[in-house]
Amino acid sequence: MRKPILLLLALLLVSSPVVAGEKESQTVRDATEVVQEIMKIPEKGIPPAMLRSAHAVAIIPGMIKAGFIVGGKYGRGVLVLKKNGDWKAPVFVRMIGGSFGWQIGAQSTDVVLVFMSEKSVSDVFSGKITLGADAAVAAGPVGRRVEGATDIKLRSEIYSYSRSRGLFAGVSLEGASLDIDHAADGLFYGREGIMPQSIVKRSVTSLPVPARRLLDALRQAAAGR
Repeated sequence: MRKPILLLLALLLVSSPVVAGEKESQTVRDATEVVQEIMKIPEKGIPPAMLRSAHAVAIIPGMIKAGFIVGGKYGRGVLVLKKNGDWKAPVFVRMIGGSFGWQIGAQSTDVVLVFMSEKSVSDVFSGKITLGADAAVAAGPVGRRVEGATDIKLRSEIYSYSRSRGLFAGVSLEGASLDIDHAADGLFYGREGIMPQSIVKRSVTSLPVPARRLLDALRQAAAGR
C-alpha cells in the first residue's frame, strides 16, 4: 500500500510546477487578448502613438475590485519593457490597492499602465512603486487624436486605463502598488529565482509561445494595425 501512495505523491510533486506554470501562461494569454482588444477600437482605444513612445506597458487582466464600505483592488499580470525600439520578454507583476468610501459589490476589469518614463520602470524592477507617490499617474487619453507624446511625457510618468464592456477609458489608480511577482517568473520560465533583469535579456526564440504572441500583439497595436 505504501508504494502506490509514494508514487502518487511523487507524481504530484513533479506535475505541480507544470500546473502552476500553466496558470502563468494563461495570464499571458489573457494579457494578449487585452492588447488585441486595443486594436479593435482604434477611435476609442489606447493611442498607438503612446505605445510607440512608451518605455514599458503593464497589463493586468481581470483585476478584482471589491468592497463593502472599505474597498480593495488586486490583480496579477505582466510588465513588458521596450528597449532599443522593441518589446522584451514579459515579467510578472502584482497590483494591490485600497480605497475608502461608501461602496458595495465586486467587479473585474482589465487594467493597462503605459510607462512614459524610464525611471518609473526602473523603480518597479528595483522593488515596488506606489502609483501617485513614487510615480505620477494620470488617467490616459483615448483615440487616434493623440499623435504625439512629447507633451504627455511632461505631464505624467504613467498613464492608466481600464477596459470594461469592450471600451478603454482612463482610470485613477493613485495609491495602488505594483511589484514584481518573482514566484510567477520562476514558474513561467522554469527557473526558480530568476531575476527580471535576466528575463528581459532573453532572446525572442527562447521565449514560451504565449510570450512571443504577446510581443507580436504589442508590435501590431503600436503600429496601429
